[in-house]
Amino acid sequence: MKSVLFDFSGTLFRIESAESWLRSALRTAGVAMPGLELAEKARALEEAGALPGGASPVRVPDELAGLWRVRDESAELHRAAYTGLCRQVPLPDPALYDALYDRHKAPAAWSPYPDALAVLRGLRERGLRVGVVSNIGWDLRPVFREHGLDAYVDTYTLSYEYGVQKPDARLFTIACEALGADPRRTLMVGDSRSADGGAAALGCAVHFVDHLPASERPDGLRPVLELVG
Repeated sequence: MKSVLFDFSGTLFRIESAESWLRSALRTAGVAMPGLELAEKARALEEAGALPGGASPVRVPDELAGLWRVRDESAELHRAAYTGLCRQVPLPDPALYDALYDRHKAPAAWSPYPDALAVLRGLRERGLRVGVVSNIGWDLRPVFREHGLDAYVDTYTLSYEYGVQKPDARLFTIACEALGADPRRTLMVGDSRSADGGAAALGCAVHFVDHLPASERPDGLRPVLELVG
């Protein structure tokens, strides 16, 4: 292998819990909510799939189904899809729906997996080029910079910047071209078999990790160093 592509959410980084997410948005909006109610609302938001990078929706409402399928193709679609899911849960102030969306884009809402830095540094020491390819509706580069991982990433290929989302092979083609990489000598690392598995159509090797809270997956990325030799 000469190059490695990584997914972002659930692979290199994990979003905060739904309770932490809601608590932060409430604080920003200046809205008070009793602890028991906060926990109940957080559970309802999680079930609705309203937290990007969190759990998938238990059920996407019919009126949002079409939007949900293409949510990562633009910033506008992404915001509309997730604020739409948020609005399935009644909240005391309508401004909270946008506050929740804005909170999930903050670097403080994300934590790198415990072994992410060591693995990215190890790839750099081996002379491999590294790219991030993500289905997303906003610029994640500040998250990498804030957490000190940007220095180990050569390129970012983000779906909303190209209007194409994984598993479409076109996004992986763009990512490989940005790296100057031969897909047949490239490893794609991700947590979604349906989305990240699309890289196999180009001839990339694919390795999957489990989408778990960071505290429950301390060394899930380390096999990547063995796979690249």
